[in-house]
Amino acid sequence: MAHRYSDYYGYKKTTPRIAKNGIKAQTKRGSFAQKWWAKRWIEILDSFDINSRLGRGRSYARNGQVFDLATQKGLAKAKVQGSQKTPYTVTIKINTIPNTKWDEIIQALASKASYSAKLLTGEMPETITTLFQEIGVSLFPSRKSDLETDCTCPDWSNPCKHIAALYYLLAEEFDRNPFLIFKLRGIEQSELMEKLGKIVTGPTIHDEFKNLEALPLSEPLPSDDKEFWKEQEILPQYASIHAHSIDAVLAKELGTFPFWSGQEPFLKTMETLYAKGSSISKYQIES
Repeated sequence: MAHRYSDYYGYKKTTPRIAKNGIKAQTKRGSFAQKWWAKRWIEILDSFDINSRLGRGRSYARNGQVFDLATQKGLAKAKVQGSQKTPYTVTIKINTIPNTKWDEIIQALASKASYSAKLLTGEMPETITTLFQEIGVSLFPSRKSDLETDCTCPDWSNPCKHIAALYYLLAEEFDRNPFLIFKLRGIEQSELMEKLGKIVTGPTIHDEFKNLEALPLSEPLPSDDKEFWKEQEILPQYASIHAHSIDAVLAKELGTFPFWSGQEPFLKTMETLYAKGSSISKYQIES
């Protein structure tokens, strides 16, 4: 049943059933959003003025009532376990930016190398909103008509607490992955970076792989296992050490793990593992 923003009826407070394999928010208290772009998303939810439903929505997100969360261009969809046996289906539709406008945006981003660099490290330049406005579009939904939300629950208020729970989990994911807002507005991270890469000249993250030196082999490796494992000075001949200018370059190339539920953010976890791996390798080489 589609909801209207102006609909607001009283509702009876109920206790939700425990959801299995739900996505629990990592923020256990306080604000769901830390970065400015995630806070901007929360401001949209706050503007709906749904009072106590915001608190219920936060509780649902933190208690793991949301599951089967999926996003695609212009759409976020999830199941939310409420008080009924059958979970509710929640959808948030966002008007996408036309492809012709995205072409203009990408050209503008390419002219500012610092923008691409910040995005690659998981940061969104605050002035990027001005860049979008100059092209005649908005990065974030600016009007209620930019959004269409729906929930199969019997609560006629829109957004209801189930929709609010999905909003909060999306805000938390925006904190980790600023590319998600681009996706919801109509372009995947891979598409964006590929198009930027065709315009921007100079070294990019992809060059980290292209510029690796080939291992210099003056003679074939021995086929006999005893000869192969025989102690000898092989490092100068067979090893080439290349220090990446970008930490955890492979993890950043692949992108963040969507709706990661570990104790630490995905990229931070990977950067720690990469650092530990590098220190172990260095110790082994020096030994």
